[in-house]
Amino acid sequence: MTTTPTPTLNGQVIGQAHLATRALLVPVLDRSHTTFEQSAVLNALAGGEESADRAQLTDQMAGNLKTTDSAVADVIAGLAASALLEQVPGDDSRLRLTDAGRARNRQIRDAVDALTQRLYGDIPAEDLATAGRVLALVTARANAELAALR
Repeated sequence: MTTTPTPTLNGQVIGQAHLATRALLVPVLDRSHTTFEQSAVLNALAGGEESADRAQLTDQMAGNLKTTDSAVADVIAGLAASALLEQVPGDDSRLRLTDAGRARNRQIRDAVDALTQRLYGDIPAEDLATAGRVLALVTARANAELAALR
């Protein structure tokens, strides 16, 4: 009997996992009429304080999404136009989710949590911790190389 060898962790294996997972996420986002970039901004706002500094959020999301501040500003403008986020009254530099934004984020988060459970649920915690450390290190190194290119 022939067994399939365990693949070596490299960019191709990481990319294949990313693309397969993202393909499962697309229908979730399509059902909620939300782009991937919009979902990332909603999630960032939902995970923090009551509100976020617009410039810091823009910078953070541009780095996370590997895009420009201008592209993130467009995403934020689209979310504001859809009434999913708003400026904090009296402080134009801060953004917060609206009730609709929190509901949209929760809808997406619930679907992602279920997907995560199906994909990762039976993997031993120590394996997940090791993979997390390795991927965080690879990400940090790649980010450092990207910064050096700028």
